[in-house]
Amino acid sequence: MSKARLKRRRELRKKERKDAGLKVVLLAPEKRNLWYYKSLPPISKAYGTLCLFLTTAVQFGLFYLPDIELMYKPVFSSFQVWRLITTFFFLGNFSINFGIRLLMIARYGVQLEKGPFERRTADFLWMMIFGALSLLVLSAIPIFWSPFLGISLVFMLLYVWSREFPNAQINIYGLVTLKAFYLPWAMLALDVIFGAPLMPDLLGIIAGHLYYFLTVLHPLATGNIILRTPRWVNKLVARWRIGAPTPMYSSAQPDRTTQAADGNTSAAFRGRSYRLND
Repeated sequence: MSKARLKRRRELRKKERKDAGLKVVLLAPEKRNLWYYKSLPPISKAYGTLCLFLTTAVQFGLFYLPDIELMYKPVFSSFQVWRLITTFFFLGNFSINFGIRLLMIARYGVQLEKGPFERRTADFLWMMIFGALSLLVLSAIPIFWSPFLGISLVFMLLYVWSREFPNAQINIYGLVTLKAFYLPWAMLALDVIFGAPLMPDLLGIIAGHLYYFLTVLHPLATGNIILRTPRWVNKLVARWRIGAPTPMYSSAQPDRTTQAADGNTSAAFRGRSYRLND
């Protein structure tokens, strides 16, 4: 795609957002909230909603934590396979930390899905699936085991976002401003300071780096793409009509292989970089 055409597309997109923003301001508050919810991209919206529902259900006693936490023994001995799924949708009891995790999905997940993964819903869904599978494998190692992996999956989103928008300026609680590249580590440090367990955050960072390495860093360095979105994920997205399946030739892939062919090893180390306003 030519630079002029790409520039026109960005200008059109900005105009559409501006027009949409004016319409939202004119709406009543309750309609404004509903409009915002409907405008969220499908995967982030579904994940955040399911996390809210399951956490609320636990809070009201509809489910009990011992019945939904990740325990491998009952999974294999009693075929309680739901534990492999429910572990990703509990973000802790109602608290400030729970609200922060939901906001992280609403901000970082949404910005990823609307930015680097725009019109690539299948790729975004596969990133979530790959992250979940990686976390399940890591949790099978006793030292890495964690009963609930929802926070880890949210931290994976945060880590991938920080690599895609490394130069964005982030203000933490009005105290410190730092580049987005360092945000996962800053959040991990804050969680430890306030008494939260270290392992869920660390697992999310490991899973996020594994995904980013296989899909961005390694292809930039070698020109070979190891981790591709499976065909069944594209078919799933197309059948459910929940977004855009991955194009046959993604616009990001030629850029990666071209940079690798030019021997741009420094770019391979840094990865890609997006601006939030694009």
